[in-house]
Amino acid sequence: MTISRPSGQVKRRVERVRAGASFEEDDAVAAEEPLEIRLVWEEPEGIVRKRIAVTMRTPGNDFELAAGFLYGEGVIRAREDVIDIAYCPDEQGPQNFNIVQVTLAPGLGFDAARLERNFYTTSSCGVCGKASLEALEVQGCEALAAGFTVSREVISGLPDALRAAQAVFEETGGLHASGLFDREGRLRSLREDVGRHNALDKLIGDQLLQGNLSLEGRMVLLSGRASFELVQKALMARIPVVAAVGAPSSLAVELAESFGMTLIGFLKRDGFNIYTAPERVLR
Repeated sequence: MTISRPSGQVKRRVERVRAGASFEEDDAVAAEEPLEIRLVWEEPEGIVRKRIAVTMRTPGNDFELAAGFLYGEGVIRAREDVIDIAYCPDEQGPQNFNIVQVTLAPGLGFDAARLERNFYTTSSCGVCGKASLEALEVQGCEALAAGFTVSREVISGLPDALRAAQAVFEETGGLHASGLFDREGRLRSLREDVGRHNALDKLIGDQLLQGNLSLEGRMVLLSGRASFELVQKALMARIPVVAAVGAPSSLAVELAESFGMTLIGFLKRDGFNIYTAPERVLR
C-alpha cells in the first residue's frame, strides 16, 4: 500500500488592502481538488470495477479518506477487508493523484446495488437524508454501550488542544478538522480537510488502516457544526461522545438520542450544551 501525497495548501499572490493602503504578497490557500473513489471486487462472473463517489477534498491522506468513507457506508468493517489502496494510473502512465482505487478482499459480501442508490457526496455534505437513518438500522447498528465518562474540565479544554494542532488551518484559515481524544483530553489523531465529513472520514480511516478501530474509549471533536452525516459516521465507528464547536442539527440530535450517543454543541472554553446522554459528562 503506497503512501498518499500530502498537499494541504497552495501559494497564491494576493493584493492585501489594509487601512486604505494595498500591497502584494504571497498567501496560503487551502487546496481543494476532486477525488474519485473506485471499488474493485470479485464476483463469480469476474472482476468488477466501479466508480462509487466523487468528493471535493483537500489532497493528502486520500487512502484514509477512501477507507473511512467505505467504513462509514458499511462496505468494509475491518482492515482485513481491504487488499490494496492505490492511486490509479492515467492513460499516459503516471499515477493520477485524484483517483483512488480500493481493492476488496474476496468473499466480502455487500450490497453492490446500494452503491448505485445511495452514494453521492460533496465537500460540504456527505450522504444525507432520512433514508440513511433507516440504513443504520438495516446495517444492525446497536446502541452505544455505557461506561465511558469524561469530566467537564476535559471537554472544555478540547477546542484549544485541537486548534493548537491544526497546522494547515493556521496557514490558510480555510479547513475543518476532526480530532480524536482519550478521556484525559489527549489528542490521539487529527485530520483536516475543506469538507467536514472528509476530515472525519480521514480520521476514522486512519484508525481503521492501523487496525485500531476500537473507539469505544475515545471521543471526537468537530471544528464546525454537528450534522447528521457526521454523527452517523461517528456512530458507525462506535465513538460514544461527539463534541462540536458549532451547533448540531435536529436530525443529528435525533440520531444521537436514538443510539445513546453523547452529543455536545457550542463547545467553548467557558461552557457547552449537552443535547443527549448527559450521564457520560461528570461534574
